[in-house]
Amino acid sequence: MIGPSGSGKSTLGALIAGIDRPTSGSLVVDGTRIDRMKVDRLASWRGQNVGIVFQDFHLLPTLTAAENVELAIELSGSGAGRRLRRSAARSALERVGLGGFARKLPAQMSGGEQQRVGIARAMVTQPPLVVADEPTGALDQANGHAVFEILTGLAETGSTVVFITHDLALAAAADRTVSMIDGRVASVAVRGGA
Repeated sequence: MIGPSGSGKSTLGALIAGIDRPTSGSLVVDGTRIDRMKVDRLASWRGQNVGIVFQDFHLLPTLTAAENVELAIELSGSGAGRRLRRSAARSALERVGLGGFARKLPAQMSGGEQQRVGIARAMVTQPPLVVADEPTGALDQANGHAVFEILTGLAETGSTVVFITHDLALAAAADRTVSMIDGRVASVAVRGGA
């Protein structure tokens, strides 16, 4: 999703992820009507179906990288034991190139490293939907492209990735680009014209 600041990209992303609720209309995500779900059911649905990558990381500062990633598994309600959660978290950190960072606290990492921990947290449960809201906005170009490549890899393994960005070069690499203006979808472009 692209569009100027204030166009509604982040709001739409929060709605799709089940973080916010619409004030009118209905909200259907992958065939599931989520706008009518009770708060606890919506939280459960989100934990099982959505990975979220935030622009400002949202890592818990007192938890290590591995513990931040493990938290997503706990919140998914999978019932995975401690050993399985730890193994999955380390594997996710390795996938984003941070295998040696499991015991580091967020304050001991650069912005790009923290963002990759956030991506590991979003993908550790292999959710069908990943919503990434300006995940490259606070990063330099090299780290931004590395983050985009990781998210592209998720899309190639079957997750739907909603990537909210101001970076038109990154948007041009997407399968579908949704342009927003004033809270409305202005256009949809499909790469290859299909």
